[in-house]
Amino acid sequence: MNEDSTVPGFITPETTFPAALHAWELHLKNEGRTTNTLKAFISDLQLLASYLPPDRTIGFVTTADINSFLSWMENERKAPCSPKTYSRRVTSIKSFYKWLKGNGVISEDPADKVIQKSVISPLPEILTTVEYQKVLETANAYRTFSKPDARPMALLQLLLSTGIKKNETLGISPNHIDLEDPDHPVLYIRYDSPSNRYKERKIDLPLDWITVYHEYMAQYPVTKTLFNYSARRLEYILEEIGAGAGLTKHLSFNMCRWTSAVHDATIGMSNEELRTKMGVSNIQWREISAKLLQLKEIYMPMNVEERAS
Repeated sequence: MNEDSTVPGFITPETTFPAALHAWELHLKNEGRTTNTLKAFISDLQLLASYLPPDRTIGFVTTADINSFLSWMENERKAPCSPKTYSRRVTSIKSFYKWLKGNGVISEDPADKVIQKSVISPLPEILTTVEYQKVLETANAYRTFSKPDARPMALLQLLLSTGIKKNETLGISPNHIDLEDPDHPVLYIRYDSPSNRYKERKIDLPLDWITVYHEYMAQYPVTKTLFNYSARRLEYILEEIGAGAGLTKHLSFNMCRWTSAVHDATIGMSNEELRTKMGVSNIQWREISAKLLQLKEIYMPMNVEERAS
């Protein structure tokens, strides 16, 4: 009998891909996978199924079939396949067949010996130390307008000091901000999905941000979430700050996250502290830490003029 209740008894090696993928989708939902992950994983397996002969069922796919599919996808398919997409599709296929084998549907896993290529994504774009100060000054200036607006500074300083992601920013509630100790305010990052619990963490907040936070709360009373706006609206606020600061680059959530990490690494935060603060796994940290070493040179360009200043 299958150990996983999301694997119906009718699924056998002779089952077609559509029927098996429906059951796998239920399994992924029960694991707490995000909607985007579900769509991507199912789409990846549907692409594999469309490549194989129409009568090929889930239990009669070989390692050679999978490698042939990956070669076609990388070299022959008209639609381009980025290294990141290629890597995800290999992960999707491996996950699907590991699930089938783990529940006794198949005796051999054809994806087990498929090689997962290491994919190193390009270096992210970050702010330099000069740009860092410029965007903060620009955001802070909104607080002194004839109609004061603390929202730009509340958002930007929070991102640059904590390095949180866009979805984490959207999920912050006022009760996630702990001001009980006035000398040590903290932000709690929470996740609803059990599969993301390892990302939950406590991050120290800068004392000067608390003043901005209180101004923002007085101007924009909130009840459910701290930033009760769409993701696009918050992105627009960042873009407006960047334009006001004269940046030629696109100020974004991701740029703030990476700039925050490089800043922390530059001032001497330990690797383990920074990994925990970013909410990433040990495996993810390997690539991130290597990038941070390179990004330090961008963050603090050591030319003669800056050394003399």
